[in-house]
Amino acid sequence: MINVCRLVSDIETVSKEINDQRKTLRLRYTKHSIPIIVWNMTYACNLKCKHCYIDAGKRKENELTKEEAYKLLNDLREIGTEVILFSGGEPLLREDFFDIAKRAKEMGMRTVLSTNGTLIDDNIARRLKHIGIDYVGISLDGLEETNDEFRGVKGAFNLALKGIRNCLKYKLNVGIRFTITKLNYKDLNDLIETAIKEGVPRFCIYHLVYSGRGMDISNLDLSVDEKRWLIDFLIKKSFELKSRNLNLEILTVDNHADGVYIYKYLRSKGLKDSNVVLNMLKNHGGCSAGSKILCISPEGNVYPCQFWQDLKLGNIREERLSDILNKEIVKMLRSKAKYLKGKCKSCKYKELCGGCRVRAKFVYNDIWQEDPGCYLSYKEILY
Repeated sequence: MINVCRLVSDIETVSKEINDQRKTLRLRYTKHSIPIIVWNMTYACNLKCKHCYIDAGKRKENELTKEEAYKLLNDLREIGTEVILFSGGEPLLREDFFDIAKRAKEMGMRTVLSTNGTLIDDNIARRLKHIGIDYVGISLDGLEETNDEFRGVKGAFNLALKGIRNCLKYKLNVGIRFTITKLNYKDLNDLIETAIKEGVPRFCIYHLVYSGRGMDISNLDLSVDEKRWLIDFLIKKSFELKSRNLNLEILTVDNHADGVYIYKYLRSKGLKDSNVVLNMLKNHGGCSAGSKILCISPEGNVYPCQFWQDLKLGNIREERLSDILNKEIVKMLRSKAKYLKGKCKSCKYKELCGGCRVRAKFVYNDIWQEDPGCYLSYKEILY
């Protein structure tokens, strides 16, 4: 994630709370880098999103049971996991979601819920608050007409908006998740203003990753010019939020070239100490797949990230997660800059970015090739 507002205008909301809490958690856990775990709890979903990376719909018989989920949590505690993100499908469709999430909280983990928000009525929001869910990310992919067409169900926008309002009512940390494409980028400003109006503290913009159903709409990814427009717009918006004294942080996800672009922009304009920005990006370290994040599928397969569903690292029913973390491919992903090819290899900023290996695999059938989603020119990446 690239926290645009933090880099540009020093605005932090949910991120500051997360970082403060992690400092406390690290006092209890090992000092080694422990990945955030994204667990796709189920394939079941009540929507039909065009970009779904696991092609969710109906629940499958071989999904991890509640007992296996508890065993997984024990394994995560053993390796020192600090954060677990419950995703899907739609995780709230699992009847045992609250029992599992409560167990994770009792083990001292920070718990995050990634949801389409349509099922969060007053009672669900109250229960999420009661068990102590730390953050709820709710997906909206445009204004009402755009969102409902993108997500395949009429009325999804209004239901998700009600879910956001219910979370805010119970003072849950909540943010909007927006996957940007040619279909919806024109809705972005109005949707950000909606977030401001509703009092939402975080807005995450996901670049399209060519995974699952996302492979079928790769032609809807933003063009180079549109991606550059996006970051220019977000830089301007960040300054605007600061001038309006608004407490909203905007982040981008799945294209770390954004951080390099912002750094070079601020440096060229003399708008901020560029060394401060550069150090923030160095600390972040670029693409987290296989290093700072791992994904576990509903049936227990382990992947480098939630979008990378064709590189199976192992299965928790057959191997301990600690053993999976020691595999050679995982070690390579933690040092991915050594293996990059093409434009990514030549890039002066590869340690800050690393590109998206999933997009590289889709286009070139080579995980180490250059990221086709990079919009920086050769002049920009060499100097």
